[in-house]
Amino acid sequence: MPIEIFLALRFLREGRMQSLLIVVGASVGVAVIVFLSSLIDGLQVRLIAQTLGTQAHVVVRLPDEVARSLREPAEGETLLTHLERPQQRVRSIADWPSRVHELEGMPGVSAVSPLVTGAAFALRGTSSRSVALFGVDPPSFAAIFAIDRHLTSGRYAPSGEDAVIGSELANDLGVRVGDRVRLEATGGRAETVRVAGIFDLGNRDVNRRWVLVSLRTAQTLLDLVGGVTNLDVRIANVFEAEDVARRIESRTGLVAESWMATNAQLLVALSSQDASSKMIQFFVILAVALGIASVLAVSVVQRGRQIGILRAMGTPRGTVLRVFLVQGALVGLVSSLVGSALGAALASFFRTLALNADGTPQFPIELAPSTFVRAAVVATLVGLVSAFAPARRAARLDPAEAIRNE
Repeated sequence: MPIEIFLALRFLREGRMQSLLIVVGASVGVAVIVFLSSLIDGLQVRLIAQTLGTQAHVVVRLPDEVARSLREPAEGETLLTHLERPQQRVRSIADWPSRVHELEGMPGVSAVSPLVTGAAFALRGTSSRSVALFGVDPPSFAAIFAIDRHLTSGRYAPSGEDAVIGSELANDLGVRVGDRVRLEATGGRAETVRVAGIFDLGNRDVNRRWVLVSLRTAQTLLDLVGGVTNLDVRIANVFEAEDVARRIESRTGLVAESWMATNAQLLVALSSQDASSKMIQFFVILAVALGIASVLAVSVVQRGRQIGILRAMGTPRGTVLRVFLVQGALVGLVSSLVGSALGAALASFFRTLALNADGTPQFPIELAPSTFVRAAVVATLVGLVSAFAPARRAARLDPAEAIRNE
């Protein structure tokens, strides 16, 4: 065993009470860091999952139509014009199958779903509701929104004359699986569909308005035969959505809107939440560092005679320095192990305290392995850095003076 580790362990054993107190204090600090990290990470994962449960990571569409002047002004002529914003028509993306293939081959893209979207009315007897009509390709649409995993009844089969609708809309119209609903779009075009499935995405507005039908049915209702209005894109890393959207725009000339641009306020809230957590963790780390440094400083004073004897026997200053650095690192490492276990237990207990009506926790906890690794590394480094000043002081002690003063 290296002499530095041997002496560090011996000094820690001799001051058992001091060592125990500093390990307990540092462990509580590590536990707070682990608990806060797991809680904030869980809340952020849930918020992002809820947000992206009802929207694509990137939506690719045609640019909005803009009005243009009927003629350009002649030389020396000034035209007073008033251009009104034109109404936006339902238009198809040109050569959309090639666009789908192109997007699927881009780095970071995991799924692409062609869509036909527009407004319509759903009628059942005397009930009428305004709905958002989605003409979908079932497999690719499920890869974006996982509707098939959120069915409350029936099956996910928006094909032929079958449709899948939200649970709130089903209640409003008074329909169940197997019942028929009439869909009417502008221009008098109408289709009667059979309810094949009912879904619940946890969003009341979505559950009240979404109607999923086949691509062909939506194309017929919206007078867009053979066309699609949107290409919904799923990204492997959701936080790269804005970068992928910019690449899509530069390559295709289409408009690409990422969820990050659409939900800018959510990102600001997440950033504020993350900054608050980091600030709290910083002050906890600072308190732990000061505690370790103060205990080791007292240890240097108490062991001045022993340090003087070691120096008088020819022990190099570097060895003395490393003895106290090893003490700090050991305190940090042991505290990280104890604190990680305590933080995980606290997080698991906290998760069982507050439950929703369906039994799910109100506060999700994300106990990722990276949290424990980060806590161990930070605690060990803090112990090492905190020990530097006392270790430097111990290494600079004059042997004769240290022995005489004792």
